[in-house]
This record gives sequence, C-alpha cells and structure tokens, in this order.
Amino acid sequence: MLAPDLILTGAEIRTLDPERPYAGAVAVRDGVISAVGDEVDVPAWRGPGTEVVALEGAHLVPGLVDAHSHPVWGLDMATGVDLSGVRDLAGLRAALAGAERIDGWVVGFGLDHNAFEGRPVDRALVEDVTGAGTPVFLRLYDGHSALASGAALAAAGVTGPRVFAQRSEVVCDASGRPTGHLVEHAAMDLLTKVLPRPSYEARRARLVELLTAMAATGLTGAHVMDAGDMELVGSVARETVLPVRLRFAPWCMPGADAAALAELVRVQGRGGRHWRVGGVKFFMDGTVEGGTAWLEHADCHGQGTEAFWPDPEAYAAAVRHLHAAGVRTATHAIGDAAVRHVLDVVAGLGPDARGRHRVEHIETAPDALLPRFAELGVAASMQPPHTAYTRADGTDEWSRRLGTARAGHAWRLRDLRDAGATVALGSDWPIAHYDVRAVLATARAPRGAASARAGLTGLEALEGCTSHAARAAGESREAGRIAVGYRADLTALALDPVKAPADEVAEAPVRLTVTGGQVVHRAD
Repeated sequence: MLAPDLILTGAEIRTLDPERPYAGAVAVRDGVISAVGDEVDVPAWRGPGTEVVALEGAHLVPGLVDAHSHPVWGLDMATGVDLSGVRDLAGLRAALAGAERIDGWVVGFGLDHNAFEGRPVDRALVEDVTGAGTPVFLRLYDGHSALASGAALAAAGVTGPRVFAQRSEVVCDASGRPTGHLVEHAAMDLLTKVLPRPSYEARRARLVELLTAMAATGLTGAHVMDAGDMELVGSVARETVLPVRLRFAPWCMPGADAAALAELVRVQGRGGRHWRVGGVKFFMDGTVEGGTAWLEHADCHGQGTEAFWPDPEAYAAAVRHLHAAGVRTATHAIGDAAVRHVLDVVAGLGPDARGRHRVEHIETAPDALLPRFAELGVAASMQPPHTAYTRADGTDEWSRRLGTARAGHAWRLRDLRDAGATVALGSDWPIAHYDVRAVLATARAPRGAASARAGLTGLEALEGCTSHAARAAGESREAGRIAVGYRADLTALALDPVKAPADEVAEAPVRLTVTGGQVVHRAD
C-alpha cells in the first residue's frame, strides 16, 4: 500500500467491525482508513512523511457523532445571556436585572419552563425588572417558544393574534393583549426578523470556536437538523478544515408547494469538504412543555391534540414526494400521536422505505409503537440529555402535563433497542450541551422522569454515537466503524467508554480527535 499520512498506535482499538473487533494500530491516507492491524505492522506501513502518534494506552473508537444538533442555526439561538442555570422566577429576574444589552436589547436563551413555577408565561413577570421600554427576547430551552416584552412586540409590529400556515401562536389574554408568549417557529420568527444580528466576521469566529470546542469533547460529526447558513459553512470550509463533519437536513414546513419540494430535492448532495446536504427535516409536533406535542389524548391543560401540520395528510404527501425522489427524511415527533402518524406514513411507502427514514425525539410512546421501528426499518433518533429537564418526582412541567401513565413511558431507549430498533443518539445542541461524553453517559443512566427506566449498556451507547448514527444517516458502508476504506473519523479517550462507569465517561479526558484524517484536537 502507499505510505499513510497518519498512523495511530499504542491504543486499545475497539473497531465495531465484526470482522476484526479489536486492533492495536490504524493507518490513514487521504482521509480514509488504509490499514488496521497491530503495533508490529507499523514499521512496514510507515513512510518518510508519515506522522506517527503514540496514544500510550488510550482507547480508540470510531469517531463519535451527534445524531441531532444545530451548530449553525444554534449560533443565533444561543445568543445573549445564558439562562440555563435559572431555576425559579426570582433567579430569572435577578439574571435579567444584570443582563448586558445587545444594541439596546436584552436577549437570552436556555430558559427552563420550570422557572415559571407553574405560572403562565407572561411578559408582566419580567418587564418591571428590565424596564417597560426595553425590548426583551428570551428563548425557552426547548427552542420552540419564547418570551418577548411589550417593547419587543411593538418593534415587530405584533399587536394581537396572528394566523399561521403551521401550528404556531401569538398567545393573547382574554382582552386580545399579547402576553409575550410566542409558541412555535412562525410566531418566534416575527421577532427574530428585528433582533440584533452579529456581523459575518463574528458569526464565522463563533462557528469555528464552537466546532473546535465540540471536537475537544471527541465529536467528529453531527447530523444537522436544519439548513443553517450553508453559505457561511461553505465559506469557512474553503478557508480551513471543519473540525466536525456536518450533514444537513433542511426543513420542509407546512405550506411547502411543488417548487419548495423541488428545491429540497435539488440541494441534496450539495456540499464541500466535511459538509454536505443529505436529507430533509419535518416537524410533526412541537414540545410537551409548550403544549404543542401531538398526543393521542389531551394533556392536563387540554392541549396537545393537534399536529404541527394543520393537515397531516399534506405532511404524508410531502414525504411520499421526497421518498420517490430518493431523499431521506427525519421527522420531529415527540408525542405518541405524532410518532404513530410518522410510522403510519412510512408504512405506506412500501418495503423500499426500510432504512431511509427516521423519527427524532420520541419522548413518550406506548408499547404498541415500539416494535414498528424495527419492522419498518425506521431509525429512532433520541437525545438522552433532555431527561435532565424533568424530575424523578414528577413535579416538572413535562411530567405534569403528560400525567403519570405517559410520563412513565419517557425516553424508552432500552425498550427500543430491545425491540430491535436502530437507536441513534444526540444532544440537540443548543437545547442541551454538545458534549458527546454526556450523551454517552446519560444514555446509560437517564435522569429525571426516565431515571427509573433501564438505560443502555456501554456498548449500546457507543453504537448510538457511531454505528447506529451511521445507519440512521444511510452511511453504514463508509462510517461508524474502524475498517479499511471507511472514513478516518476517530476518537481517542483516556477511559474505555464501554467498560468505565457512566459518570467517569462523562468526564473522560479526550486524547485525540481525528476528522477526515486531520488531527482536529490533541490533548496537551
């Protein structure tokens, strides 16, 4: 073989390749794995220009992938004051009192619904702290709702309810006054059009900084569940090596006509080094806390009985069109009715749909739905860190809305794996932190409402961020294992992510991250 660019040796290598599960050395050339063997093979592989990295007892695994993330769109979401540590209304008011202004605005993100302590989300709760004339826009943690002040609403010309093509709402009180609670994307977009926006240079710097930080946790790739700013990504990719490989699935929203569907088909395969478009993202519902998850039976507030697509059959028609064009789909479905509908639609596509479609989130699902994932070849894409927004005693907003029975069906990772499903794992950054080690750890030890349920084994969690993530993206022949001809995406940890306790995996030192044969992170 030709001399490799890079050789990694001295590690315990878990390949996830059934033909050779373990190895002692791996060689890389032109971004692809060129040889897998033992340390005795290294002298024969090595050429005059080969870089040899001795990992000295580290544990090398296929490159870890976040199967659901928003690293580009999330740059706008994660702007302003970080409110993720706020636990109650007093804490929120204190955080806003000292918040720095951005072009005169108070902007925040990551606010937990539980901080309102059961009160309706209303601008009156914070306007006396920020000042009635200050425009305020606070994104709640779920990314599907926000709180805006009266000044912010006025800046956007929002004076009352609006009608949208998708299931969104400008919440108003009995008098027609907007409360400031904006539910779902179309309602929030009314405000995002007038929010302060950073310069291209600032966005570029933030993107490189974010992807570099992601790689430092061991991430080599992310399934990006939006279109983001692909011009920005393309520009950065031409100027430097993207530390994390990005696979985009742009959105298809209610009201999409034939031209919109044709454009989604046209952009498939667009990309550059370490990024490409591969798939389309749908929303079948919203969130439990926001009252927009589509449920078989209403939540405790009488909400949750409607789909995000006002006409669910229009969603089915769009999926059929894209499937016929060879486009993979991923559908956000949190509630049981939403999950059922997506599975019903895929079932109607025929046997060639196996392995081409996936469902995102699946926060609550009854027993009867679980076997259908394997039967239909639909991947379950789940985010274990979201369990931290719930509480084991059921006093959180998510659990209260669903009630005991449905909350008891929370994040059924173990049950879906036992049913034979592909279970890909992610963070949904910026909804939860991007640290992939936390994804591995919470998959094994779910928190909050899911803490009573059994988690995955260490091996299953690792597969969720490697081989199962690759399968969910249709990349099983090029990614997800350490084998000749596969992508040279590799992660080296100081601890064995399979055998070490979950809490230790969450803090395991990352020795090396390699994306496309490039060393993008190296521990000091």
